[in-house]
Amino acid sequence: MRTEALNTIKLAIPIIIGELAQMALHIIDAAMVGAISYKHLAAAALVLNTVNIPFVLGIGMTISVSQMVSMANGRRDGQQVSHYLFNGFCLCTVIAVLISLLLVYNRSILLHMGQDPEVAHLAMPFMQLVGFSIIPMLLFMTLKQFTDGLEYTKTAMLLSILAMPLNIFLNWLLIYGHWGFPRLELVGAGWATLITRTFIFLVLGAIILKHGTFRRYMAVSNKQWKFKFSTIKELLHIGVPSSLQLGMEAGAFAVSGILIGTISAVAQAAHQIALSCASFTFMVSMGLAQAGSIRVSNAFGRADWKKINTIGKSTLITAVMYGIFCAIGFTVFRHTLPEFFNKNTEVLQMAGMLLLFAAVFQVSDSTQAIAAGLMRGIKDVKIPTILITIAYWVIGLPAGYALAFHYKLGPAGMWLGFIIGLTLASVFLITRFLKMVKRQQNA
Repeated sequence: MRTEALNTIKLAIPIIIGELAQMALHIIDAAMVGAISYKHLAAAALVLNTVNIPFVLGIGMTISVSQMVSMANGRRDGQQVSHYLFNGFCLCTVIAVLISLLLVYNRSILLHMGQDPEVAHLAMPFMQLVGFSIIPMLLFMTLKQFTDGLEYTKTAMLLSILAMPLNIFLNWLLIYGHWGFPRLELVGAGWATLITRTFIFLVLGAIILKHGTFRRYMAVSNKQWKFKFSTIKELLHIGVPSSLQLGMEAGAFAVSGILIGTISAVAQAAHQIALSCASFTFMVSMGLAQAGSIRVSNAFGRADWKKINTIGKSTLITAVMYGIFCAIGFTVFRHTLPEFFNKNTEVLQMAGMLLLFAAVFQVSDSTQAIAAGLMRGIKDVKIPTILITIAYWVIGLPAGYALAFHYKLGPAGMWLGFIIGLTLASVFLITRFLKMVKRQQNA
C-alpha cells in the first residue's frame, strides 16, 4: 500500500504544483488589489464568488476528458485517446463560450445582490474581464486534462508556474500604473488575468500539436478528429455529474460568501482571506484526487479491482495525513496569514477567527475531494452527486444560514455550516467507495 501511495503522490506532485500555481494567481490578485483598499478586495471577492459557480461547472466538464483518455490509455488504445481529445475539446469550447457570455452579459446582477454599493460598482468592470478570461482558461484546462490523463503532467505544471511571474508583472504594470501604463486598479487585475490565461492556453496547444510526445495522437487526427454524438454522450455522462459535484461545494462556498457580504464589507473581505487560504490547501487535495482518479480509471479500464482497492485506500490515508498537517498550520499561523492580504485591524481579527474554522474541516475537505475523485475513476458519478447535494445544500448550507442569521453568529455561523457539510460529504463518499470496491472484489 505504501508503494501505491508513493506512486499516486509522484503522479500528483506536478498536478498539485500546477493547481497551486493557478490558485496562487487568485491569491496574488487579492493581495495586490487588497493593498489599495479593503473595498477593492471585497469587490474582487464578490466577482470571484459569483464567477466561481459557473467556472467550476466548466472545470467539471473538462474532467471528463482525463477520465476517458485515461481509460483508453489503460486499454492501450491510442486511436480512442485522440478521438476523445477532439470531441472533448469541441464540447468544452462550446461550454466555455456559453459560460463566458452568461457572465459578461449578466454582470449587472452584482448591483442587485445586497452588497455594499461602492463594492458592487467597483466589481462590474472586473466581472466583464474575468468573464472573458473563462474561455482561454477552460480551454487550457481541457488540454491539461488530456495530458494529465496520459500521465504527462509536467508540461501543464511548468506553464502554470510560468504564469505566476507573468501575472505579477502585468498586475504591477496595470493595477498600479508603472512604466507609463494607466493606473487601472481592479480593472488592471482583470486585464492581467485575461492576458495570462490566453498565453498559457496558446502555448500548451502549440506543444500538443507539435511536440514528439503527442505525435502518435496527432498522426491519427484525419481519422479520429470527427465529431460524434455517441462520444459526446460518453463525455457528458462523466462531465455533467462531475460538474455538479464540484459545483455543489464551490456553490455552497460562493453563496455563503455572497450572504456574508450582506453583513458588511469587512466580513466579506475577512471571508475572502480565510477562503483563499483554505482554497490554496484544497488544491493539494484536488491534485491528489485527480492523480488517484487517473490511476483508478486506468485500472478500471483493465477491470483490476484489487489494484483499485489498494490505490483508493492508500490515497485516502494520504489525505488524512495531509489534512492534519494543514489543520496544524492554520491554527499556528492564523494571525500571520491574513496580514499578507490586508492591514485593516477588523478584517485581520475576523479572518484569524475564520481560519480556526478552516483548520477544523481540513481532514474532511481533503478526504471528500479524494473520495469523489476515486468514484469518478470507476465511473460511479450519479449517486455521489446526490450524496454531495444532500451534504452541502440540504444540510450544510441551511445550517450555516440559520447559525449566521437566525442565531446571530455572523460569518462564524456560515463556516460552522461548512464544517457540517464537508464532514457529511466525506463520510458519505468514503463509505460508498469502500462498499463498492468490496462488492466487486467479492463478486
